[in-house]
Amino acid sequence: MLKNQYERRISESLEALGIPKSLIEQKKLQFYEEARDLAVAETDALGKQYLLTPEATQAWHRLKQQAAQDAIVVEIVSAFRSIERQIDIIQTKLDRGMPIETILTLSAPPGYSEHHTGRAVDINTPGCAATEEPFEDTDAFRWLQKHAHRFDFYLSYPRGNTSGFIYEPWHWCFQKNSCKT
Repeated sequence: MLKNQYERRISESLEALGIPKSLIEQKKLQFYEEARDLAVAETDALGKQYLLTPEATQAWHRLKQQAAQDAIVVEIVSAFRSIERQIDIIQTKLDRGMPIETILTLSAPPGYSEHHTGRAVDINTPGCAATEEPFEDTDAFRWLQKHAHRFDFYLSYPRGNTSGFIYEPWHWCFQKNSCKT
């Protein structure tokens, strides 16, 4: 019953945002349920807490510790995202007059974001604008490319990805038992 309520909530949200199911099918997006069991993976300098599943949190801590030992600083700038937060992100872009087709190259529709799983992180490093392509030119990105897989984190949206999202060198997902296979 809970699953049906969740799917109905997603369906109603998509309709309210004007996101046709055909567009989701065309992009072949994977449906994700919201994580229920979450732990604080990191707290930033302003006190904002970033949540991940306990297993992803432990893997993130190991990754971050190893990066630090290699003189690399990595920080979470986004982690678990609720359906409501994803709706707000899409609605804000719609309110700015952005067409839904463009929005869906930048942000996943509610119900289809890896962030719902509590296993996806957007990563940054000091001196780099968050969630921007120049992250790929940092030592942190080069380190992640070489080492993140040892901690079960993988780049979700490389150039030319089949989901039609822009290249996101900052978006990594803990994939031991979830996200993409």
